[in-house]
Amino acid sequence: MATPRGASASKNHQAPFHETDRSRSEDWTVNGDHPIDSIDERAIRAFRADRIRQELRRRDHEAVLVVDPVNLRYATGSRNMQVWTMHNVVRYALAFAHGPTVLFDLATGRHLSAGLETVSDVRASIPFDYMLVAGNAEAMAGRWAAQIHETLREHGCSADTLAADRADTLMIGSLEKLGLRVADGKSILEHARAIKSAEEIKAFRMSLATCEQAVRSLYEFAVPGVKESEAFGHLVGQSLARGGEYPETRLLTAGPRTNPWFQETSDRVLRAGELLSFDTDLIGPMGFYNDISRSWVIGGRRPAPAQDTLLDVSREQIAHNIDLLRPGVSFMEYASKAYRLPDACLPNRYADLVHGCGLGVEYPFVLYPEDAADGMYDGHFEANMVVCVESYVGELHGPDGVKLEQPVLITDRGPEVLCELPLDAVDF
Repeated sequence: MATPRGASASKNHQAPFHETDRSRSEDWTVNGDHPIDSIDERAIRAFRADRIRQELRRRDHEAVLVVDPVNLRYATGSRNMQVWTMHNVVRYALAFAHGPTVLFDLATGRHLSAGLETVSDVRASIPFDYMLVAGNAEAMAGRWAAQIHETLREHGCSADTLAADRADTLMIGSLEKLGLRVADGKSILEHARAIKSAEEIKAFRMSLATCEQAVRSLYEFAVPGVKESEAFGHLVGQSLARGGEYPETRLLTAGPRTNPWFQETSDRVLRAGELLSFDTDLIGPMGFYNDISRSWVIGGRRPAPAQDTLLDVSREQIAHNIDLLRPGVSFMEYASKAYRLPDACLPNRYADLVHGCGLGVEYPFVLYPEDAADGMYDGHFEANMVVCVESYVGELHGPDGVKLEQPVLITDRGPEVLCELPLDAVDF
């Protein structure tokens, strides 16, 4: 491809990785032949359901109450108003260690999951959220708990403990009145989701390709005079047009708004010679989390020396930390060997070195050693984990910040970068 907009070549330090037999269409079509048609989603659902059952049996639980919409999608393959249900508990499921899952959904939306082989049946949910039932919340929560209790007994569950991935005070109190102690079940879903099947990885690649296409389009769109908000809207729109679903964050900024990181997109106008930095955080086709970060100089200009230094450091951090990823490496060992940021940039370090990736940010989540007191834990990387290697480089109180991120598959042969989008925009 010709160099876009007359930009000149620059350094492009990529991590060592294994090539793979992946063929991608030049663009994601929404009419006619669709890449998603080649994905065996039934096989993906079966693998995921089995992963949950394995984790339940390993932890000696008979069932887990699944409330989080992302976990519901993982457990059942169904979705219904995915963002709205993140703050309104109207869908939930009981996944059993032995047997199929029972899904409870809004009476008006039960047809959305009809025919799914992952669920034995779809029953009407009982609303108890205050917004929906106001002063009847406690009584409705009691009816909800009775529904859960009866379904557990119907499936032969006799334990007095129920694992739940998420529960509010009304849920816990109502279940306890029926003699059911609620245990944390989020770890069941996190560990189940951490390992991907071959078909999941194939689907993830296809979803990721739509994000890469959206970023390439953004590069052409984000010219001087365009607002940050317009650029962000273009990125999201390009994802939606290719089967994407929604953004999880609004992290696209330019110039002085790139440092410190985590400032949200504004109406500030992009200017030539400034850095544009962003984190896609896009939920793409099939619900996969398309998590790519890139930074480039607006207007196709060469980076200024200070900008070039930040870009070099970020590329080196990404390359070094990708090369450390191997099955069996512990999280603590990984953190101890990870790239050391320059002292001037360390105070502005990112939230983590690497995190799991699938239907969202997932287990594991590996902190910088400097943040060990914030809950750092140990474990081991495993083959068929997909992780995102993170980098944010910006001096404390500095004028610019660079954000780069690469999704990586951990294999027995070593790390495999899943993203075909170069780290340097001039090579798009």
